[in-house]
Amino acid sequence: MIEAFLVMGGMGVIIGAGLAVASKVFYVYVDPTVEKIDDLLPGANCGGCGMPGCAANAEAIVAGKAAPNSCVAGTDELAQAIAEVMGISIEAKEPDIALPGCTYGVKDAALKFSYDGLSTCQAAAMMYGGMKECQIGCLGLGSCATACPFDAIKMGENGLPVVDEVKCTGCGTCERVCPKNIITLSSVTRRILKEYTTDDCTTPCQRACPAGINISEYVHQIAEKNYHKAIQVIKERNPFPTVIGRICPRPCETDCRRQLIDEPVAINFLKRFAADYEMKNNNRVLPFKAPETERRIAVVGGGVEGLSTAFFAARLGHAPTVFEATEKLGGLLRTAIAQYRLSHDILDWDITGIIEMGVETRTNQTLGKEFTIASLLAGDYETVFLAAGGWDSRTERLKDDAPEEAVPGTFLLIDLLRTGAENKYQLKIAKDVVMAESGKLTADAVKICKSLGAKKVTVVFKNSKQTAVLNDAEIKALESDGVTIMFDSTITRMTGKGNNLTGITVNTNTVIDAGTLILESGRLPELIFSLPKTEKEGENETEKPKMPADQLEWIAVTSYKNPEHGLSNGLLTKGDVITDFSAAIRAIGAGRRAAASIHKILYNMDLELPRHAITQQTILQNVDHLENVKPSSRLIMPLNNINDIPNQVAEFEKGFTEQMAVAEANRCLKCGLVCYADQTVTIREAS
Repeated sequence: MIEAFLVMGGMGVIIGAGLAVASKVFYVYVDPTVEKIDDLLPGANCGGCGMPGCAANAEAIVAGKAAPNSCVAGTDELAQAIAEVMGISIEAKEPDIALPGCTYGVKDAALKFSYDGLSTCQAAAMMYGGMKECQIGCLGLGSCATACPFDAIKMGENGLPVVDEVKCTGCGTCERVCPKNIITLSSVTRRILKEYTTDDCTTPCQRACPAGINISEYVHQIAEKNYHKAIQVIKERNPFPTVIGRICPRPCETDCRRQLIDEPVAINFLKRFAADYEMKNNNRVLPFKAPETERRIAVVGGGVEGLSTAFFAARLGHAPTVFEATEKLGGLLRTAIAQYRLSHDILDWDITGIIEMGVETRTNQTLGKEFTIASLLAGDYETVFLAAGGWDSRTERLKDDAPEEAVPGTFLLIDLLRTGAENKYQLKIAKDVVMAESGKLTADAVKICKSLGAKKVTVVFKNSKQTAVLNDAEIKALESDGVTIMFDSTITRMTGKGNNLTGITVNTNTVIDAGTLILESGRLPELIFSLPKTEKEGENETEKPKMPADQLEWIAVTSYKNPEHGLSNGLLTKGDVITDFSAAIRAIGAGRRAAASIHKILYNMDLELPRHAITQQTILQNVDHLENVKPSSRLIMPLNNINDIPNQVAEFEKGFTEQMAVAEANRCLKCGLVCYADQTVTIREAS
């Protein structure tokens, strides 16, 4: 008996020792913060957050890979509780909903394909590449509906997914399972930040529009007599619909496929009709906005680009203020266009709509006089965007007066040449001068700078030495005069302190001391000024320093470029506007990109273009002829009496009547990439 107790006791000691060793060897540390957040999460393990369960989501939140409000089954109170555990604050979450991106279903197709033995979109995509015509089109097998954890997606009668916006939580499950990128998450922010890619089903007119308006959709709404919906679609990308409906050069119509049969659809006249309908009924349609962020943005310049930037920034939830040097907003739209083409009442109607979006405006406020970049950043503004206009608008405003020093230490080459060695305009030229793209006038500019006190001059050219505008003799003469020349180089950043420029960055990593920057351009670049980012308790945020404006350090970068010009960045690179925009619709597109860039800077996001962004050089599926389309002549815009126009009693054009607008809208082919709602082939269901 005693032996048995001894044996059992010995075994207990051995097992206990083994367990003690195992506890050390196999001990797994559990982060207490992860445990706290896991306890807060509902434990639904629905997968709506994109993680395999709530525990994984808790780990992702602590690791910074998921947001405190990433739980789609949770409430705002849950998100706030998680944020408190993390020691951070959160902003209101903008609702996301799933948005199908294909408009033409397989049921309506004149030619059908059967995916034998396959029941999921993923399998069909892997085996056959999807539809045999449109490489982007919906496969129609319903993988998104099957995967949706909230039963928010059904397959409609036309074979396309239909989203229940009430049930949809924006979890992104459908987006992840769709192999064709047809169904994606959509929100105000996502739509404003979006650049079209080869993964999108876009129409030729939409791709040609500098603002990227969903033209086929608003034309469709006009055909359905849903005019308020039409203007809602237009304002998604264009805050000046009434103005643009009168003055747009209409590049969309040049690419309209209807001209393969007869004449392009009168796209811009239809835009004007929808906008005029809104104005005549005095029933303002405002596009959707994201929740307020209370982040204040200053926009310098009250022309088309500046007002557009403020409009889109307000829709992103921010609080923009526009500073305009003259008495009235509108820029060249107000001063350079005859009123029989664009009356001031029309212009003011669109501007009032922009203000109603939540844009504050201040007129008679000149940068460099009433305020400075530094004073704005030292005040309540987190970023300052420069949309001061080009030589045309500046000449209109300044005449022959001295140019303001809008950007610290920065002048246009023409200002330097006009001030001359006698310094007519009293420009402040520092000891360290950098010139960008000064071309054949470089030697003259260097001579003036040195006569005004410059000791060191650096010239930056984006082209190579072999393709430079200067010949070898001119280059050697400059170098012998002590000038440093940098080829294959681009200025990507400016830094300053208070009202002084302190340096520039070339090609992202070469920093040059500079107190003066001279630019060969007819306008100052579209610069975004902000404070340097600082690390604060592991959280990236802009720390607002409590210091006077003259001690404030700032950085300036350009907004990302039009995708047409590839991945170039920096000052005076390909695609930069060297004077005022050639068309207001292009300034609107630039304003949206500026607002998107500001938003990304505020949230420490990359300013890079998405992969496969569409440009005019992108190879896309297309068609070069159409069949079985009945010719239908384009309707002509009726004109007013020519005798009334010189006295500005009437506009040059009357605008479409409702009957004309609906008839013209029905000329639209409703095309996507290569798909059409076929009305010439009888569709029979397979027996």
